[in-house]
Amino acid sequence: MEKFTQMTGVAAPLPIINIDTDMIIPKDYLKTIKRTGLAEGLFAEMRLNEDGSEKPEFVLNKAAYRDATILVAGDNFGCGSSREHAPWALLDRGIRCVISTSFADIFYNNCFKNGILPVKVSEEELEQLMDDANRGSNAVLTVDLESQTISGPDGGTISFELDPFKKHCLINGLDDIGLTMEKVDSIDTYEEKLADRPWV
Repeated sequence: MEKFTQMTGVAAPLPIINIDTDMIIPKDYLKTIKRTGLAEGLFAEMRLNEDGSEKPEFVLNKAAYRDATILVAGDNFGCGSSREHAPWALLDRGIRCVISTSFADIFYNNCFKNGILPVKVSEEELEQLMDDANRGSNAVLTVDLESQTISGPDGGTISFELDPFKKHCLINGLDDIGLTMEKVDSIDTYEEKLADRPWV
């Protein structure tokens, strides 16, 4: 998993509450277990017309936000089913950070396992960041995980809280497999001890 320490990028505003995982990646795109190619289905029903052409009014279709790497979204982001394809699709599109007032628990935890930083802020802070994100190509935010801060285009800074273990995993690029591999010496030692037990 790619490490997350600090990133600076364009933030796209998505001021919609209760964006569920089916809105993030519709069920038609869940036929694969690959983590690549899912950007095509990201927000497909909001982003695309029935003929596959883009809806010009959708934020990620606008020129200023095509390369957005941060999403500033409404309350309760990622609710609905537990599909891990949702963070996969965001990551495949290049979005490494989602900022909201709250997240569904399963989506929130899936983000950390896939190298995405979900940041919880207050309603007032979200309003400020949404205003920053509405500046088009000037909507540049810097998210610093080590200092747990978000800096806006005018120099203002917002601090956020994060579980220390989740922070450790993101900074070091550790998913579940990576965490297991950190203990490979202990696992080897345990397996060597098992070899002395012929009944095992």
